[in-house]
Amino acid sequence: MRTTDQYEGMIAETVAVVGHNGDYINAYVARPAGPGPFPGVVLFHHRPGWDEWYKEATRRFAHHDYVAICPDLYARHGAGTPDDVAARVRAQGDVSDEQVVGDGLACVAYLRALPVSTGKVAVMGSCSGGRHAYLAACHAGADIDAVIDLWGGRVVMAADELTDKYPVAPIDLTERLASPLLGLFGEDDKSPSPAQVAQHEAELQRLGKTYEFHNYAGAGHGFFYYDRPAAYRAEQAVDGWSKIWDFLDRTLR
Repeated sequence: MRTTDQYEGMIAETVAVVGHNGDYINAYVARPAGPGPFPGVVLFHHRPGWDEWYKEATRRFAHHDYVAICPDLYARHGAGTPDDVAARVRAQGDVSDEQVVGDGLACVAYLRALPVSTGKVAVMGSCSGGRHAYLAACHAGADIDAVIDLWGGRVVMAADELTDKYPVAPIDLTERLASPLLGLFGEDDKSPSPAQVAQHEAELQRLGKTYEFHNYAGAGHGFFYYDRPAAYRAEQAVDGWSKIWDFLDRTLR
C-alpha cells in the first residue's frame, strides 16, 4: 500500500492490438508510470459492452500496480456508444467464443511483450466476460497465471443452449484449467444460479483444481456495478475487490 508521500502517476490510452484472425481491434491500456516491472491483467468486458465501468476498472488495476488491458470485443461491429454497439452485437447473436478467446489471448501476448511486464498475466471478467475469462484460461493452459470469474453466466450450459458460436460448455473444458481460479457470485443471481455455481465447484473439486469461490448473500448479478443502482451492493463489492487484490498478490506477485 502506498503512503501519502509517494509519487503517483499513470498512463492510460487506447491502442491497436492484432486480435483473432489477424484483425486489428482497439484496446484500452493503463499502467503505472515508471519502469516496473508490473504483473499484467486482461479484462474481458461484460455483455453491455466496452463501457465506462470497464475502462475505470482498467485504471483501477493500474493504481494497484498492474499493467492492465481491456480489448473491445465488439470492435468488428463498428463504432458508436457502448449501448448501441452492444445492441448490434446482440441482434447478430453475440460474438463467438473462438473470436473472443483469440482476442483475449492476443492481449495476454501483448502484455507479456511490454518492457514493463514481469511476464505474469491474469485474466478477469464479469457476466459474459467471466465466462470468456474462464474459457481463455482453459484454452491457454499454463500460459495464463490466474483467472478471476465474476458471476460468469453460461459456464454451465444445457445441451440446447449450445450453438455454432458457443459450441462447448466451459465447464466441460475444466480438465484443461491449469491456473488458480477465483470466483465471486451473488446468491440472488439467476445466471449463474447458486445451483450452477455448486455444479461448477463440484467439477473443480472432482478434477483437483486450485480454486476459491465466494458466494455473497443479498447480492445478485452485477453487484460491483456502482452505475447500476438496482444491482450495486456496496458492502459485498468492497469485500469482493479486497479478495481480488489478495488473490492477485498471491498468484502474480
